[in-house]
Amino acid sequence: MYHGLLFDHEGSVVEIPGQELIPSSAKVRSFPVIERHSWIWVWMGDPALADAQLIPPAVGLDDPDYILGHGQLDYAAAARLINDNLLDFSHLSFVHAESFGSGPQFATSQANITPLERGIRYQRWIEGSSGTAARKNDEPVDSYMSYDFLIPGVLLMVGGNFPLGTAKQCEGGVPDLALAINGVTFTSQAVTPLTGNTARYFFSWGPHREHGDEAQRDMLMGIAAKAFHEDKVMIEAQQRVIDITPVPQVMPTAHDRGVTLFNRLVDKMVRAERKAPEAEPAAESTNV
Repeated sequence: MYHGLLFDHEGSVVEIPGQELIPSSAKVRSFPVIERHSWIWVWMGDPALADAQLIPPAVGLDDPDYILGHGQLDYAAAARLINDNLLDFSHLSFVHAESFGSGPQFATSQANITPLERGIRYQRWIEGSSGTAARKNDEPVDSYMSYDFLIPGVLLMVGGNFPLGTAKQCEGGVPDLALAINGVTFTSQAVTPLTGNTARYFFSWGPHREHGDEAQRDMLMGIAAKAFHEDKVMIEAQQRVIDITPVPQVMPTAHDRGVTLFNRLVDKMVRAERKAPEAEPAAESTNV
């Protein structure tokens, strides 16, 4: 817009006001782009390897089944640290005691974590629960949550409250959401690197239309704003400690299985791309 130059979709200048001759060098780098699920996805790698099928199945703001709010945060921290935070929910019992109000179970018991082709699946039942701040219930319920965390750093999570005994009936597996008493919500979250030590975090959250309205959505987004600020304080502090530590040492705990599986997958894909770029798309090829 500075001088009124007009670019085509491939980045070449096709019009210069007051000038007929357009230099062949008048172009900028372009990237394959797709708008999907209310996000713009940019393929940062080899354009010949762009594959829309690799875009995770997020839930867009226009989805007819959910009433969603949305937001974003910039972090003075590496994207990988944010990923690690989202892959280990044991911190909910401590960092988010005043926001999500998840109770001690997230730290004292293990979730069911399953490897996926391009990520991991995290599933957890909490039996006889009164719910969380996001889905309180007057009577004890079985509370369920499940999320997929997928390359390049996208979390897709659903949860809800179910009648007591549902967890046992499902043998700890996936319930029928239609049987939920209340509290069915969905959140899509994406982590995009900006530089080596900065990142942008996109998120949406809201209730299923049968379990809430715009007021419920706004309440959830208020909880999210508080919780994600709590995360931001901790993660940016991690980055500062790493920056001043000559050789940072990481000590995994029993809750880090998802972190380990996902990071191994990312590292494997990065090695494969560097060895044979044409054989496999990059681990961070699709970014929001």
